[in-house]
Amino acid sequence: MKRRKRELAKLSKRSQKSKRNQKKKASSFERTPSSADDLFSRTAKFQEKYNRAVQVPAEMRANNLALRQAARNLNIGEKVVLRLAGQAFRKLPNGQYRVKPRDKLLRVMLTPGPRGNREIATNDSREASLIGQHWSAIEYFLQTGDDSRLRQLPGKTVRDSKGKRVRLLLDRNELVRQASAGVLRFESLYGRSV
Repeated sequence: MKRRKRELAKLSKRSQKSKRNQKKKASSFERTPSSADDLFSRTAKFQEKYNRAVQVPAEMRANNLALRQAARNLNIGEKVVLRLAGQAFRKLPNGQYRVKPRDKLLRVMLTPGPRGNREIATNDSREASLIGQHWSAIEYFLQTGDDSRLRQLPGKTVRDSKGKRVRLLLDRNELVRQASAGVLRFESLYGRSV
């Protein structure tokens, strides 16, 4: 009888180790992607989760929100945000998390190009913010005809994750042509919606 109990205990320990190893393998695949290719090699569910996670720091900066509220607004758990975008935060002595002024999280964003929308992978929150300003200026121009916001853009180029400069499309005639053709969509700035 004692022998049987020992054998069952050994089997139980093995199955627990196996479950722990499976969890480790699953969570290691949820590490922060290092490139656009790495991101797009993941499952559609992971890509969606990651895109929401990297939006949380921007939401916190723009609206002066706490992590919990920003994560709730984007329908994602705080723990998931900290696992995937943790480098954008610092933990205060009281246990709360504050967003850093800038971060190096990978974002794949859409921006208009000479031949339609193109994806730009950037790992700098300031560059991502510039792309967002570009989209906002385009939308304002198309709605009002006023190109003053396009002229006020701080830079005419954006640096991608490989350090290459990508020129922003500022040609008013081309923007109107693409908008008329239905190429410009303002629903999401993030590439390859899943």
